[in-house]
Amino acid sequence: MNKDLKNTLLNPIFKGNPISVLVLGICSALAVTVQLKGALVMALSVIVVTGLSSLVVSLIRNTIPNRVRIIVQLVVVAMMVILVDQILKAYAYSTDKQLSVYIGLIITNCIVMGRIEAFALGNKPWPSFIDGVANGVGYGLILVIVAFFRELFGSGTLLGFQILPDSYVPNNLVILPPMALIFLGCIVWVQRAIQKDLQEK
Repeated sequence: MNKDLKNTLLNPIFKGNPISVLVLGICSALAVTVQLKGALVMALSVIVVTGLSSLVVSLIRNTIPNRVRIIVQLVVVAMMVILVDQILKAYAYSTDKQLSVYIGLIITNCIVMGRIEAFALGNKPWPSFIDGVANGVGYGLILVIVAFFRELFGSGTLLGFQILPDSYVPNNLVILPPMALIFLGCIVWVQRAIQKDLQEK
C-alpha cells in the first residue's frame, strides 16, 4: 500500500476523525448510542453507504454536469441508503425499528456528502472507496465507544448480555442524550491531548 493510500485509510480514523476532530454527524452519534447493538448497525450502515456512494460518484464523476452534481450525489446516496434500509428490514427488523428514522437520515449526513464533494469528485474510484470506508470506520468507532460505556453503565449489559453483577444499580442518567454529549466530549479531550503529546515529541 503506497503512502497516499495509507494516509487516506488511517487519517479519518485518527487525526481527521469526522466526529471527534471535524465535529460532523453529531446528532446521530448522540441518538443511536444507548445500546451497543444499535451503534454497531448504524456504524456498519454508514460505512457501506459512504464507501459505495464515494465509489459510484467517482466512477461517474467525469460525466456529471457541475450544475447538477449535488442532485446526482443525493440520488446516489439515497439509493444506497434505501438498499441498506431494505436489507435491515429483511434481516434485522427489530434493530431497524429501534434505529427508526436515523437510517434514512444518513442521506443528509454531513460525512457522506462531505467526502463525496471533497474527495470522490476529484479522485479515482479505489482511493475514493477507501476514503469513504475509512471515514465511515472513523465515525463508527466513536459511536461504538460511546455506546459501550452508555449501555454498560446505563443498563449493566453489553449487546443485551448481563455484564455487571445483579447488585449493580443501573445509572439512568447515562442513557439520557446529554450524557452522550459528555462522553463524546471526553473522547475529544483524550484524543486531542494524545495528538498534542505526539506533536511535542
